Amino acid sequence: MRIETESDGVSASRDHLVFAYYVTGHGFGHATRVVEVVRHLILAGHDVHVVSGAPEFVFTSAIQSPRLFIRKVLLDCGAVQADALTVDRLASLEMYSETAVVPRESILETEVKWLHSIKADLVVSDVVPVACRAAADAGIRSICVTNFSWDFIYAEYVMAAGHHHRSIVWQIAEDYSHCEFLIRLPGYCPMPAFRDVIDVPLVVRRLHKSRKEVRKDLGIGDDVKLVILNFGGQPAGWKLKEEFLPSGWLCLVCGASNSQELPQNFIKLPKDAYTPDLIAASDCMLGKIGYGTVSEALAFHLPFVFVRRDYFNEEPFLRNMLEFYQAGVEMIRRDLLTGHWKPYLERAISLRPCYEGGINGGEMAAHILQETAFGNHYASNKLSGSRRLRDAIILGYQLQRAPGRDVLIPDWYANAETELGLGSGSPSFQMSETNSVMDHGIEEFEILHGDTQGLPDTLSFLKSLAELDAGYESGQNTEKRQKRERKAAAGLFSWEEEIFVTRAPGRLDVMGGIADYSGSLVLQMPIREACHAAVQRNHPSKHRLWKHTQARQQTKGQGSTPVLQIVSYGSELSNRGPTFDMDLCDFMDGDKPISYEQAKKYFAQDPSQKWAAYVAGAILVLMTELGVRFEDSISILVSSTVPEGKGVSSSASVEVASMSAIAAAHGLTISPRDLALLCQKVENHIVGAPCGVMDQMTSACGEANKLLAMVCQPAEVIGLVEIPSHIRFWGIDSGIRHSVGGADYGSVRIGAFMGRKMIKSIASSILSRELPSPNGINIDELEADGVELLKSEASLDYLCNLSPHRYEALYAGMLPEAMLGETFTEKYDDHNDSVTVIDPNRNYGVIAAARHPIFENFRVKNFKALLTSATSDEQLTALGELLYQCHYSYGACGLGSHATDRLVLLVQEMQHSNKSKSEDGTLYGAKITGGGSGGTVCVIGRNCLKSSQQILEIQQRYRDATGYLPFVFEGSSPGAGKFGYLKLRRRTSPALPSKISTLQI
Repeated sequence: MRIETESDGVSASRDHLVFAYYVTGHGFGHATRVVEVVRHLILAGHDVHVVSGAPEFVFTSAIQSPRLFIRKVLLDCGAVQADALTVDRLASLEMYSETAVVPRESILETEVKWLHSIKADLVVSDVVPVACRAAADAGIRSICVTNFSWDFIYAEYVMAAGHHHRSIVWQIAEDYSHCEFLIRLPGYCPMPAFRDVIDVPLVVRRLHKSRKEVRKDLGIGDDVKLVILNFGGQPAGWKLKEEFLPSGWLCLVCGASNSQELPQNFIKLPKDAYTPDLIAASDCMLGKIGYGTVSEALAFHLPFVFVRRDYFNEEPFLRNMLEFYQAGVEMIRRDLLTGHWKPYLERAISLRPCYEGGINGGEMAAHILQETAFGNHYASNKLSGSRRLRDAIILGYQLQRAPGRDVLIPDWYANAETELGLGSGSPSFQMSETNSVMDHGIEEFEILHGDTQGLPDTLSFLKSLAELDAGYESGQNTEKRQKRERKAAAGLFSWEEEIFVTRAPGRLDVMGGIADYSGSLVLQMPIREACHAAVQRNHPSKHRLWKHTQARQQTKGQGSTPVLQIVSYGSELSNRGPTFDMDLCDFMDGDKPISYEQAKKYFAQDPSQKWAAYVAGAILVLMTELGVRFEDSISILVSSTVPEGKGVSSSASVEVASMSAIAAAHGLTISPRDLALLCQKVENHIVGAPCGVMDQMTSACGEANKLLAMVCQPAEVIGLVEIPSHIRFWGIDSGIRHSVGGADYGSVRIGAFMGRKMIKSIASSILSRELPSPNGINIDELEADGVELLKSEASLDYLCNLSPHRYEALYAGMLPEAMLGETFTEKYDDHNDSVTVIDPNRNYGVIAAARHPIFENFRVKNFKALLTSATSDEQLTALGELLYQCHYSYGACGLGSHATDRLVLLVQEMQHSNKSKSEDGTLYGAKITGGGSGGTVCVIGRNCLKSSQQILEIQQRYRDATGYLPFVFEGSSPGAGKFGYLKLRRRTSPALPSKISTLQI
C-alpha cells in the first residue's frame, strides 16, 4: 500500500479567510471527515472555527495548528442510539426537539452574534440544519458537505413517533434550503432540500504511519492476523471472549470503557488513538456501517465485516458502495453477540477489495470552499431540478412508511446512475420469450411432476437455477461484482436431489379493498408478476451448511440437526440481509411448537432479517395448525418480480409460494382456499400485519384473465368472473410505498370495528327501549320482521351485512365522527378484532371508517352485475363511476395520497378530454387499491390499442409532473393452485466433491 506524501493541497492564498465549520453531534464519522477538509483549509492559510460536540482529540490528534479553533457547542443530536446497533427513533426526535427546536430562537440569536464576532467569510455545515439558517440571518453564504441529510433520516422516525413530529422534518428541510449548494460525498442519500450539487471523491484521513510501523509499536508481527473492532466510537456493550477469534488472531478494540476487561487476544486502544493508521495496519475490520468506516475501508483496501443497524437510512447507500468494490461481508447480529465470528473473518481475508477511485475529496472540498468564500460562483447543476423532484418523492415516501418496517429504497431510485455508474436493482428475470431462454431452462432439468404452462417467468426462473449450478461448478465470477445473494444461492441446493418449485402471483385489487376485513364481496385479479419459490429437503447429515451455521451447531454440541436456510433475491433494494438461517428446533418449546407471539418476537430481534417471517413463518403455521413435524433440513430460494410496497400483494405472493413449495416437498395436500387461510395466519400473527384474506386467496385461488369473486366471511369463493373481452384493467404505480402494516391502515380498521360495536349497541338499546328509534318509529309499532331485523343488527357479525339504507336510516346520525381509544374501551370494553390493539391515547375516525365497507360492498355487487350486462358505453361509464366512488371513499377514511389522487385525476382528464369525447371513450375510471396510502391505482378501460396508448401517455405525464416514471401492471396469470408445483431433478449433476458440508457466503 502506498502512503501519499504531503501534497501542496489547496493553493496558499494571500487573502486570509475565516471559516465557521459546524459538525453534527452524531458519532465520529462526521468529525473525522471534517478533519481532512479543515486540514487543507488551514494549510492554505485560513482560520477555521469548528463548532462541534465531538471530543477535541478527534480534531487535535490530526491537526496541530494555532489556526484551528474549537467551540464545544451541540446544536443537533443526530440519532440517539440505545446501543451500538439500535437507533431509538422516538428518543432521537424528542432529543432533537429539546436540542434544536425548543431553544431555536435563542440558538439563532447566539449564532448570528458569534458569526459576526469572528467575522466569518463562509459557513460550512456537516450537516447541522440550523447552521444554514443562522448563516442566512447573518448575511453569510453557507455550504453543506455531506452524504446524507437529517430530513431524510428523520422521515422514517416520524412514522414510529407520530405525525405531530413531521414539523421537525419540514423545519430541517427549510433550514437546508438556505444553503447555497451541496458538496456531495459518495454513497449519498436523496437530499431534496439542496438546490445545487457538486460531487467530490471520498474524503479520507491521511496516514501518519505505515502498516509496519504501527504493528511494531503494538508489538504485533506482520504474520499475525489482526481485526479492528470499530463501532464508531461507541462501546460495543457486550462481553468479549477469547474464543470469539480464530486461533492466532488478535483484535484491536475501539471505544472500550476504562473498566471493561478484555481477554488476552483483545487489545484495548486508547480513546485518542489515530484509527486510520490502525485500520490500515489491520487485515479486516468488524463494525457497523458509517461514512468513516466505509470510506477508510475502501481507501485502504481493507475487508469490512459489518453488522446492520436498525433504522438508519444512510446505511443501504453506503453498503451498496462497499459491496460493489468487493470489500464487504455481512455478519448476522446474533452471530456477533454469540461470538460466532470465525467464518466471517476467514471469509473477509479472502476478499480482494478493488476500489481505485479518488480519496482526495477533502482537498477538493476545501478548494471549492475557498473559491466560494472568495466570491466565485459555481455553475448550477443542470440536472438539479429533476434531481430535487426525484429526491422529494423519496422524502414523501419516507414520511408515509410504516413503523418498524425495513428500509426500502424504491427500485427507480436505487437503479438510477450514481457516481459508481451502476444500478443496484435486484436480479430481474426478464420475461423473454426467445426459444433459447425457454429451451435452456427446461433442458437442464427433468420435470418429474407438473407443467411450466409456458409461463415465461417460470422458464426464466428455471434458467436462473441452472445458471446457479453452472456458477457453482465453475467457481468463477465473471462479473466484477457478484451479489452475495447469488453466491449464497449457488451453494444452497444439492443438485443430485429433487427440487420443488411453486409460483404465486400478486394481485390487483379491482373492487373491495379494505372492506375485506368487514366481510365485503371483493373482486381481485391475479397479475402477471409473481413470486417463485424453490424448496429442497435433505437429511441433516447431508445438508450443505453455511460456515456460520455450522459454527453455531458446533457450539451447541448438537451434531447434525435440521436447519432452515433461505436466500431471498432483491435484498439490495432494502436494508435487509439476503440470507436467513435457523435451527428448526428453535420453533419448538419442549414437545410442542412455540406460540405465534414468541415467533413474532423471534423474527423482530433483527430488523434486517425480519423479512424471513414471511417465509419461515409458513413452517411454524404448518406445525401449529396441521401438526406437521419437520425432521429434515430445508433449503428455500425465493425470487419475486412482484414489486414491494406498491399495493399488489408482494407479501401474500411470497407467503403463498413459500408455503406451497414447503407443502409439496413434504407431500402435504392442502386445498388452495385452506392454504390461503394458513398464509393469512403467517401475516397476521407472525409478521404482525393486520391484513384481510383477499390477497392470499387471490394468489392461491385466482385464474388468469378472471376476477376472483369472494365474500370475506371469512373466505368464501363464490366464483370466477370472466373479464369481458372488451374490458381491460391496468395498475399504475404511484411511487409512494404502501404498507398494510402502516398506522393509517390499522387505525381505519380499528375505526370500522369500533363502528360495528357501536351499531350493535345502538340496535340493542332500541330493542330494550333504552334509546328511541332514530326514524321516530316506536319499537312496539314494529312488525315481527322489523324486530327480527333489529335483533340481527344487534348481533351484527360483519359490517357489510348491514345494508346502506338501514345504515342511513338508523345509525349514521348516531355514530361519532371520531373517538378517543380510552373513551371507547371505557364504554364498550373491546372492539372485537383479534389482530389490532386500541391505543388509549389515540383518536380514531369512526363514521367514515364504518361507512366505507357498508357502501363498498354495495358498489362491488353492482360492479359484478354490470360486468355481465350488455356491452355498451353506459356499462363502462357505470363501472368507471363505481371505481371513482370507491377512490374518494378511501380518501374520506384518510387512506388517500396526493400521488394516487394525481393519477386518478389524470385518468379523469383523459376521459373527459374533447378528443376522447369525439371518439369512442377508452378510459372510464380509476381507484386507489389495497390498503391505500399510496401504492397502485387500478384503471378500467376499453380493451383496445387506444387505451394502451392513453395509459402510456398518463405514465409520461406523471413522470413530467413528479420526476418518477410509474410501473404499469397489465396482464394476468394463474394462481398457485392452478399452477400446482414442479418436481425437478438435474439431468446431469456436476462433479462436486463428495464431502461438501460447509459453504462460504
